[in-house]
Amino acid sequence: MLFDETIGLNMNAPSIKTAPTGIGDAEWRVRLDLAACYRLCALKNWDDLIYTHISAAVPGEEGRFLINPFGLSFDEITASNLVKIDLQGNIIGNRTDRVNVTGFAIHGAVHTARQDAMCVMHLHNENGTAVGMQQGGLLPLSQHAMRFYRQIAYHDYEGLALSPLEQGRLIEHLGAYPAMLLRNHGTLIAGRTIAEAYVLMDTLDKACAFQLKAQSGGGPLNMPSHEICTKTYTELLGDGSPEGCLEWPALLRKLDVLSPSYRD
Repeated sequence: MLFDETIGLNMNAPSIKTAPTGIGDAEWRVRLDLAACYRLCALKNWDDLIYTHISAAVPGEEGRFLINPFGLSFDEITASNLVKIDLQGNIIGNRTDRVNVTGFAIHGAVHTARQDAMCVMHLHNENGTAVGMQQGGLLPLSQHAMRFYRQIAYHDYEGLALSPLEQGRLIEHLGAYPAMLLRNHGTLIAGRTIAEAYVLMDTLDKACAFQLKAQSGGGPLNMPSHEICTKTYTELLGDGSPEGCLEWPALLRKLDVLSPSYRD
């Protein structure tokens, strides 16, 4: 099996197609992974009709990004129908698709400020949105939550439109953290690869689900000590390499059975 750990693509997966004319091999591999990420999110019911986005930087093209066409649901996204845009949301090339420029404002701000953020996921998934409504935010109640121990940011809700001033505040709050809960709004992950972004979002979503279920049971909750939380976070982080390299091939194999048209 040939697997590119930087991109995350299983190059021997079934029905893989060559890059269309005008799209380089590196960009096509990113398109395949990004389309897969959209489909995997759809399978998790993390989509919100035609809203929310996952963006990825185009390799070798500074200031260029791939994003979903506005009007398509996550389970309609394919490698070829992803749209290339610049930081202002302008479409690159002769495509006639629409792009949700207002929705890309969060992504553009994060991509600009964080050169390590190859992939930015912003979702309205239920568990993360609900925990973001709680004043205490994400608590270190589960092993999943400890992956984000003192490594998650919060940004207060300021309305639908993200103004330039709010962009600055959001970036300041995010800092170098990999994850953010946007209060009363949703979740955000800044991943060094598409695989890492998806795996971190999966971990965050499960951590939030565990917390909500534990709280719904009533009674006092068992809170691990600071020392244990710190120790567990360090163990989970490992050597600091991008996460998702081991999980991504398995996820693609699953997707090739359940929703293979993402490769189109």
